[in-house]
Amino acid sequence: MLKTFSIGGVHPHDNKLSAKQPIIIADVPAKAVILLGQHIGAPAKPVVKKGDIVKVGTMIAEAGGFVSAPIHSSVSGKVAKVDSIIDASGYPKPAIFIDVEGDEWEESIDKSTTLVKECNLSSEEIVKKISNAGIVGLGGACFPTHVKLSPPPGTKAECIIINGVECEPYLTADHQLMLEHAEEIMVGINILMKAVKVNKAFIGIENNKPDAIALMTKVASSYAGISVVPLKVQYPQGGEKQLIDAVISRQVPSGGLPIATGAVVQNVGTAYAVYEAVQKNKPLFERVITVTGKSVVKPSNFLARIGTPMQQLIDACGGLPEDTGKVISGGPMMGKAITSMDVPTAKGSSGILIMNKKEAKRSEAKSCIRCAKCVGACPMGLEPYLLSVLAEKGDFERMETERIMDCIECGSCQFTCPAKLPLLDYCRLGKSKVGAMIRSRK
Repeated sequence: MLKTFSIGGVHPHDNKLSAKQPIIIADVPAKAVILLGQHIGAPAKPVVKKGDIVKVGTMIAEAGGFVSAPIHSSVSGKVAKVDSIIDASGYPKPAIFIDVEGDEWEESIDKSTTLVKECNLSSEEIVKKISNAGIVGLGGACFPTHVKLSPPPGTKAECIIINGVECEPYLTADHQLMLEHAEEIMVGINILMKAVKVNKAFIGIENNKPDAIALMTKVASSYAGISVVPLKVQYPQGGEKQLIDAVISRQVPSGGLPIATGAVVQNVGTAYAVYEAVQKNKPLFERVITVTGKSVVKPSNFLARIGTPMQQLIDACGGLPEDTGKVISGGPMMGKAITSMDVPTAKGSSGILIMNKKEAKRSEAKSCIRCAKCVGACPMGLEPYLLSVLAEKGDFERMETERIMDCIECGSCQFTCPAKLPLLDYCRLGKSKVGAMIRSRK
């Protein structure tokens, strides 16, 4: 029997329209806009100014603290300005604007495709190299990878869990990455194991990707301690806490860190980026992005430079369809609608979903019928109907007591609600307010 997590979950339609579409190398943009806040934690601090010449891989912003990550140029050319731009959240954020001239890379980067298996670096040297390369979690949260690889005092890693689930509907970037770069991912996993000093790694892949399960299992057989765990299809299995539960049957305590279970979770894209950083001296300045939608002429997977305007990738798929109702950065469950096609891609840009008007239209909210479907669907064991009422009333103190900070914003509650209530919207509002309250106490 296939494994899965123990509480809640829903089954949205896969809609993996771009599955098995080979990764296309996207054109280098004419202008790149590289955001300074591409990770959880402190934004990076610019170390370049207007007029400076940069190459592909040049560090253009340094980490703003321990929980932060440096940012590197994805293009070569001249810095036009350091200014702000509307990002995927809809708010103006600081960014570095670069006018592209050619495509000159830093000489230290190994551009060859030759597989490099051997890694003779110490654990500390690996973590430092990952930190310097600006590697962050590519599964969505963008948590700086070097922080995860440095467990706090009193905790110890027992295993690495690699997230190859990609449970978000429509998205196929991780799936295709596994099919095209399985060996590099395995070397990256080996490096991650060495970094946290463990001898076990599990790769969780949902059963709707049988080709990836077969290939990764075959390749993993040559690597000691690495095994593939096929999982039942269930959203949101790609959530860190849900994946730990599914793979090793341990639960992260409320308010606790995943390391409390002995597991360090990394995305397959992150494992690949770690391989490139440690073995090829390549900072994180590009990633695989799915561009998809039911009306899109050619749903595709692109290897795109960070800072590429989303419009450019949409154009490469045949342009914006006439019946477009909404464009989402990410997937339909956890992604956010963007207000402009000029929004630049970032390290956390897993996909661009173009929804038609029929899909994008929200149904009219009705009165709660007390069916408790949202409670049954919540993978964190919360009561979304109650949390939404508290948010509407502004009772944020009670929301804190009811564990709103455990909410992973997966949208399972809203997806399953027959009354079409905006439960996720209220939970997000409450979580942001309670989070601000908690920070103000410190």
